[in-house]
Amino acid sequence: MKYNKYIKDALLVSEIGLGAWQLGNDSGWQRMSEKDAIGLVERSLEYGINFFDTAPNYGYGTSEYRLGKALKGINRSKIVINTKFGHTDSGITNFNSDHIRESLEGSLERLQVDYVDSLIIHNPPFEYLDGNKNDHYEILERLTEEGKIKAYGASLDTYEEMKMFMNSTNGKVIEAFFNILHQDTSRAFDMAIEKEVGIIVKIPLDSGWLSGKYNAESTFNDIRNRWSQKDIQTRAHLVNRVKEIVHAKDDLAQKAISFCLGYDAVSTVIPGNVNIAQLTRNVESVNKPISRELVAKLEDFYRDEVKQLILPW
Repeated sequence: MKYNKYIKDALLVSEIGLGAWQLGNDSGWQRMSEKDAIGLVERSLEYGINFFDTAPNYGYGTSEYRLGKALKGINRSKIVINTKFGHTDSGITNFNSDHIRESLEGSLERLQVDYVDSLIIHNPPFEYLDGNKNDHYEILERLTEEGKIKAYGASLDTYEEMKMFMNSTNGKVIEAFFNILHQDTSRAFDMAIEKEVGIIVKIPLDSGWLSGKYNAESTFNDIRNRWSQKDIQTRAHLVNRVKEIVHAKDDLAQKAISFCLGYDAVSTVIPGNVNIAQLTRNVESVNKPISRELVAKLEDFYRDEVKQLILPW
């Protein structure tokens, strides 16, 4: 495992992290037993993963609870935990500033820790990103001073969101939607380096498409049923183009993860892992970097063939 800078004066983080949405007992995609959830975290630690990303709404709080149980007894100073605010453990959305402290306290209790390394606002509406017009950031600064969080940030999907957030707040973490088929956020990577903002890459496999296991005939009966048949056919065509460019056979997912790791701004990537076999394959990506030339080809592909399609998430 390799380790990168995350936030200033803090522990380096593993460049592959564990996204813990799937640890909950009702993730919206599948159900995982507590035994399997804890086993996945334990195997992650064995592989050198020290970065864990969760949220109150993952499994209605059970992701945080199971992650905390799995990490119990591990030296707290050796692991990095990121959780979120905005989507609650009861399943409702609440971005009101007066809910931040209550949300964090609930997360700390479920995680069985005294602090989290970072607390990020969970995909808020654009108007919440302006630090000059919202008191959220004063509260987050106080929580930092109190030692309950080391840094704060936001989970964001576009360059414009990232630019607004970095220009108007002192946030030091962004969880960015970024992968071969969605490269808009990379336009803010240089700004992130300049402002010493750590980047967590979310959805690096484009909700499974860049694993290579779906095609134009694929159907979905989970959260991914939001895609129309036309969306599925478009995605399938683009994935075939990616396979041609990277010459991938069975390792498309590893190529996709390595693409994200090809950017200096990226601290860690959190691919989905629903079992230990997937976790193992994803971790192996660190030993299979792709060349700068191939990254450039994939950037050209996005610019010339993908960007204008405005793919739905």
